[in-house]
Amino acid sequence: MELTVYLAGQIHDNWREQVEQIAKEKKLPLTFVAPQTNHERSDNIGEAILGEQPSALYKDDAASEINNFRTQVLMQKADIVIALFGEKYKQWNTAMDASAAITMNKPTIIVRPSSLIHPLKELSNKANVTVETVEQALDVLAYIYE
Repeated sequence: MELTVYLAGQIHDNWREQVEQIAKEKKLPLTFVAPQTNHERSDNIGEAILGEQPSALYKDDAASEINNFRTQVLMQKADIVIALFGEKYKQWNTAMDASAAITMNKPTIIVRPSSLIHPLKELSNKANVTVETVEQALDVLAYIYE
């Protein structure tokens, strides 16, 4: 049984590649989808499709509409959502995606360091599982196949 996993979280490093590599090493039949990880493409998609916008507000709004559409489609198709909260970047998009996944009743795993236990306590309480590392998240998925 192959499962599709939506990888929600910041797009500034290679954590998704790390998840995919661990899954491959564990021989897990998983397909991964994610938000647009090309930051420039994500920021400019509204103008790329709709044309130049009159201000930064409208540029961001147009991009957000299209990015949210993409995320909704991919997340609805996913069987599972892993939401990574790191310490380095603001985590607004991750929180929004994790909340959306929980609202859609998607099985959700939150990955967060111990330093974020308190700020994420309510979200962690709503998720199915909360772990501290991507390795632990993949161990949870591996358990499905036992």
